[in-house]
Amino acid sequence: MALLNPSSTHALPLWRGVAVTLCGAALITIGAKVQIPFWPVPMTLHTLAVFFLAAVLGPRLGFAAMAAYLSAGAMGLPVFSGSPERGIGLAYMAGPTGGYLLGYLLATYAIGRLAAGRRMTGQALAMLAGLAVVYAFGLMWLALFVPASGLISAGFAPFILGDLVKIALAAALATGLGRLKGRVE
Repeated sequence: MALLNPSSTHALPLWRGVAVTLCGAALITIGAKVQIPFWPVPMTLHTLAVFFLAAVLGPRLGFAAMAAYLSAGAMGLPVFSGSPERGIGLAYMAGPTGGYLLGYLLATYAIGRLAAGRRMTGQALAMLAGLAVVYAFGLMWLALFVPASGLISAGFAPFILGDLVKIALAAALATGLGRLKGRVE
């Protein structure tokens, strides 16, 4: 259930839409920077933040928040996981994780559309569809950097379990926030 329904008859004031977008981009940045020790690679909360925002904000504002995050990164701000140590700006985006970043952008719109008005299970399924988009673009781009024989072990296997847990958390948080909003109104 999108909390800020873009199809509602009440138009969101421009300043409020911009504020929500920038706050969403900041939340995505925080999610990318938080690292949880995990094997074989550290896990971030990037997927949790992106998918939660997509479900809560809906397709338009969720996409805008992700686009703002990517724009900030493209301009050289150290918003990405591992930046500035692993590079910044367009050079970082053209690196091995570039396809995943594009996948997140497209997934925010898909999740926002598919999760609208759904309960927790429907939101989780929408997020799984979004995750498929992320992995499809991520693995296609990663194939430019990693031999085909190591693609799954480098770009999928280390992350899938954590991503499934983050989807469950994001769906639960989005559903809980929707219920809380319903009680307040």
